[in-house]
Amino acid sequence: MRADAQRNAEKLRAAAAELFQERGLKVPLKEIARRAGVSHGTLYNLFGTREALIDEVVAGLAADRLGEAAEHALSFEQAGEGFAYYIEKVCELQATDPAVADVVSGRYPAAECLMAICGRAQDAATRIIERAQLAGAVRPDFTGEDLLLFFGTNALLARAVADTAPDVWRRQVAFLLDGLSTETAQRPPSVAPLTPQQMYDVMGRLAGAP
Repeated sequence: MRADAQRNAEKLRAAAAELFQERGLKVPLKEIARRAGVSHGTLYNLFGTREALIDEVVAGLAADRLGEAAEHALSFEQAGEGFAYYIEKVCELQATDPAVADVVSGRYPAAECLMAICGRAQDAATRIIERAQLAGAVRPDFTGEDLLLFFGTNALLARAVADTAPDVWRRQVAFLLDGLSTETAQRPPSVAPLTPQQMYDVMGRLAGAP
């Protein structure tokens, strides 16, 4: 890559990182190019697609933040406390970092690095859930799909109230954790959990909501 192209690529990465974290992964590419001070065509020439730019800019950051949350959750001696920490931490990331909120949704299947990160995050979440269930801290009928659905709705809530009640998600998390405790669970769900395919479809629709 020529020196001028390298400079333009760095400008675009910096601008994309700023705008993705400010507004999420759906920010128009023209705005990224404008903030970087280059043409829209230059962005396409250097990166080709939104997904390629996302993989360049967001994937590593998301992997670090989600991986750190899972690792810390699994380090708790009390599995139930680790489970609660993980849910609260991911919801906090969704509320404070729109880019991470979009990553959790798995909305960009063509972003290969990002989807690999989503897969690892889902595997880690499953381990965290199963560990808490084996310890008797979380009701046994709660699934990874249930958790993903909660994260999807939390992302919508966090985005909708960001300017008026930015911490209201904490109240919803408190209700969820109380409802999942084996000490308080009294009523089994009347319907089965979503299948992986249903979960994929639902998360895509939630991520595409205004």
